[in-house]
Amino acid sequence: MTPDAQPPTDAHPTRDTRPAPTPDAHPDTHPAPDAPSGARPTQPPAPDSPYAARPWLGRLTAAQRAPVDAPPTVLHAFRAAVARAPGRTALAYFDGRIGYAEADALSDSVAGYLAERGVRAGDRVAVMLQNTPHFALAALAVWKAGAVVVPLNPMYKSAEVGHILRDSGAAALVCEPRAWSAYLAAATAGTGVRTVLTASDLDFQSRGDTRVLAPEPEHEPPPPGAPAEDFLTVARHGHPAPALPGAGPADTALISYTSGTSGTPKGAMNPHGAVTYNAERQVTGHPVPEGATYFALAPLFHITGLVCELAACFRNAGTLALAHRFDAGVVLDAFLEHRPAYTVGPATAFMALAAHPDVTRDHFASFLVVSSGGAPLPPALVERLRAAFGCYLRNGYGLTECTAPCASVPPHLEAPVDPASGTLSVGLPGAETLVRILDERGAEVPLGESGEIAVRGPQVVPGYWRLPDATAKAFPDGELRTGDVGFMDADGWLYVVDRKKDMINASGFKVWPREVEDLLYTHPAVREAAVVGVPDPYRGESVKAYVSLRPGMSVEPAELSAYCAERIAAYKYPRQVEILPVLPKTTSGKILRRELRERG
Repeated sequence: MTPDAQPPTDAHPTRDTRPAPTPDAHPDTHPAPDAPSGARPTQPPAPDSPYAARPWLGRLTAAQRAPVDAPPTVLHAFRAAVARAPGRTALAYFDGRIGYAEADALSDSVAGYLAERGVRAGDRVAVMLQNTPHFALAALAVWKAGAVVVPLNPMYKSAEVGHILRDSGAAALVCEPRAWSAYLAAATAGTGVRTVLTASDLDFQSRGDTRVLAPEPEHEPPPPGAPAEDFLTVARHGHPAPALPGAGPADTALISYTSGTSGTPKGAMNPHGAVTYNAERQVTGHPVPEGATYFALAPLFHITGLVCELAACFRNAGTLALAHRFDAGVVLDAFLEHRPAYTVGPATAFMALAAHPDVTRDHFASFLVVSSGGAPLPPALVERLRAAFGCYLRNGYGLTECTAPCASVPPHLEAPVDPASGTLSVGLPGAETLVRILDERGAEVPLGESGEIAVRGPQVVPGYWRLPDATAKAFPDGELRTGDVGFMDADGWLYVVDRKKDMINASGFKVWPREVEDLLYTHPAVREAAVVGVPDPYRGESVKAYVSLRPGMSVEPAELSAYCAERIAAYKYPRQVEILPVLPKTTSGKILRRELRERG
């Protein structure tokens, strides 16, 4: 295979070389001196800005306002957990258990193998796996080798994988053997991948749950291309880990490619300090005791899973329970088996769990914190879960570009619902995070008015891999312009209205799909809802809704249209409603409006 051209020196992923904004003497505008060293100072807004006083601070506890002292990297947190509790289970996978000391040794050996194969500090290693122990071990090994993890969605097809491998310049790939034989070997052609490890999802367990685990196929001849070695064999070989100086907070931990639901994926460069900052906030901000079990409901290849599940769990010396991929029955069984205290996942996953015929209150009885992230959370779902299972689903908001959460609902509070729009707040920003709402010219709008959400703080990435123009546009002066429309109330609660690109123009009136979707979720028959604009010769665009129904429920499309027409303005209600068995989603649980628009 032809090695990919190396990036220019100033694009090397392990250093944030951009100058930090000029600090200011304002006491609430930049991190305290003992904040993570990789965090960039926060440039303050103008003194008369409605956001200068950070109105959300008054709703945080003293502990939540205090600066965090995050480990420099996840490796530091993991090694501290190994020292404190070497025999504690680090990874639980069906009936398999891997202790912290064992996980340390296994990942040491993989790191040593990668180094022997020429992987050097700053190289990129793609990891394309479901929620299996190999993912966590591979991430640790890559970091021990001084390299950068490039997490890939296992649902990606050959062209998508090829693009990311070439764009990232990945030197190695960890993947599932069937995928390697079927199409990944061909996808690596013309890339810099020279080392491949294949990881069977049947490893580290003996149960073989056929709902998510397929039996090993009959032996097939190896595909052409780079030879693949078995991950478990390499992990148990005992290769000595490389002796390296170790990464720091400003070095790149991940190149996380955006989901690509609206175009070509871009690689956000997540620094180690940003990952551990948000992981530390998860630990210090939640009432989850050390050693507790975290259930990986969100995929680990998604930034939410990597930070809020894997990194936070290791920081808390906890047990990370894994169940391969989402299947409602498998997940509910795992809840009873592992009795987790924490999980986070998209609203669509909780809809599926709530709709399962075997679900009971006992399935949720062990949880201390249940959070939602990665997709909009309808208020009706929150109340439905509370009534049925006694748990309050906490909203949160973040992006790949801000290393998962930049706002969340603290454990001692509940998110308010905006009385005018019916939108559920996504939470409060953190103490060291500055969120502003901007108009189309980039000027701040008053509290309560809608505009684009902008985020500055220690969790915001320095930019996109090899895309200086896109970086300059999305991160002017280091502040992330999210592309999301929202508003903030006088108490500092943040509300996300919708994506700018998803706004519907019906006869000159703006319609935000989220408002219509939230209304549809209040109908007792609706399980999932998505609203898009479709061409209309009279109105320009017309509102169309796609819904799936809860088990055992039935309703006519005209009934749903009339239900909405009675409750919102005439230009907002869906003239067309189409009922589907399920709505198309990304693996991380986001409903794909783009596919529905193309459906027409």
